[in-house]
Amino acid sequence: MAKGYFGARKNVWTIAKNAVEKGLQYAYRDRKAKKRHFRALWIQRINAGARMEGMSYSVLMGKLKDNGIEMNRKVLADLAMNHPEAFKAVLQSLK
Repeated sequence: MAKGYFGARKNVWTIAKNAVEKGLQYAYRDRKAKKRHFRALWIQRINAGARMEGMSYSVLMGKLKDNGIEMNRKVLADLAMNHPEAFKAVLQSLK
């Protein structure tokens, strides 16, 4: 598992073992952190798109819930970034 490591981390048993164990700890922790980071990114993108149309993120999410539109943040962020016309159409349906 230490293949590709540099220096003593690749061939000295105790150092390699410690490096691999620490790497596995980081991998476990960051699989959880990755989900948090992506959600935060999606929220920022949705907020930026909504503010360009004169609406805040919290108002947008509240109106989506009130109108029964079930779109998750990942899809909304993709619309805001890559398909602004479609995102604008979603906002117009809420107004």
